[in-house]
Amino acid sequence: MSSAGRGDARPSSKGGGRGGGGGDSTVRVKCLGGRELRGALRGYDELVNLVLDDCEEFIRDPDDPEQVTSQTRRLGLVVIRGTQVSLVSPEEGTEEIANPFLAGPEEEEEVEE
Repeated sequence: MSSAGRGDARPSSKGGGRGGGGGDSTVRVKCLGGRELRGALRGYDELVNLVLDDCEEFIRDPDDPEQVTSQTRRLGLVVIRGTQVSLVSPEEGTEEIANPFLAGPEEEEEVEE
């Protein structure tokens, strides 16, 4: 019997730069509970456990805990359990866009007609 269908649970040491470039990519990770981290992706596995090097945590605004500030604190090498990860995105090439599902009151009235 081949091992193709058995689902090996061995950890992987795949790096972030799998797409050909060869270097590790910088990623931004959002965790459950609101923490946001940035670092060089050094490895991950099928459970989305992540290893980040040169990691920084973004500090939250003391007046509004939902708001993340541009201030950071250095953490160094970290391991993040996959159960805590809600989003992983590349640091470069991303931009925030307006939420198309949050319609203003004028737009809602037009839709109802």
